[in-house]
Amino acid sequence: MGNEFHIVVCGSIVPDPLQTLAPQDTPQGPGLQNEMMLPAVLDPWAGHALYEAANLAANNPGSQVWLVALGPKAKLQQVMMAVSQKAPFQLVVADGSASGFTDAFETAKVLAETIDGIAGLDKSKMLLFGGWQSASRGSGAVMQMVGERLGVSEQFQGVDKVVVGDDGSIEVLERVEGGAYQKSVVDGAPAVMGWATGELPEPPNNPQIGMQNMQKNMPALQQAKPADLSGTSLKFESVELPQTRRETRIVKDAPLEEMAREIVEWLKS
Repeated sequence: MGNEFHIVVCGSIVPDPLQTLAPQDTPQGPGLQNEMMLPAVLDPWAGHALYEAANLAANNPGSQVWLVALGPKAKLQQVMMAVSQKAPFQLVVADGSASGFTDAFETAKVLAETIDGIAGLDKSKMLLFGGWQSASRGSGAVMQMVGERLGVSEQFQGVDKVVVGDDGSIEVLERVEGGAYQKSVVDGAPAVMGWATGELPEPPNNPQIGMQNMQKNMPALQQAKPADLSGTSLKFESVELPQTRRETRIVKDAPLEEMAREIVEWLKS
């Protein structure tokens, strides 16, 4: 017997990782040089969550998937033209900064308020998906705070696999150290799951799914409401790229023991 889930995936855009990113101070706070000109992609961590959500929905008839994105709607529109061909979902947009310098607390607040406003969402059936980490923010805190704001206390981070039982229970595999997994079983929805890489490959493009998605998602982009991220007290004194240092010394015919000793001494220093 199948189970119906209302799966909400939190995910936004990040600059294409192949670009050179240069931080700078702006009148609005820290940002990236020429940020609006940089090519953008769906955050890879959120992408894993979206593909897992689509697979779970496909295996449980009656389930629905929403992708909730906080980001500039002009940039989101460009990215969604490609992402919409990967999996069926309903887009919900909060028009605001997707910068990694945005306060995680304010980001979680906006996402929770946006999810609260989704018409037809049944929170008793809700599975809240998102990236365990983020390509723009490595705090790993946003999904936890969104779940708390929505009153969901069953939370799992570093998820790689979920298996739904006939009784609606969900078996969750979370990453732990040493390549091992912690296995947990939750009675059912609602639950929060911060995904690692999962077990699924990136789906191939499907133009038919893309057309169906964009018919729904273009109005969502046009009707996106501005996101208020002004409540933060977070301040950055300065932003800069990490300094790199390379010291090279060419030595011929050095004994292996001496090389090993120097490496150990360098590591200790």
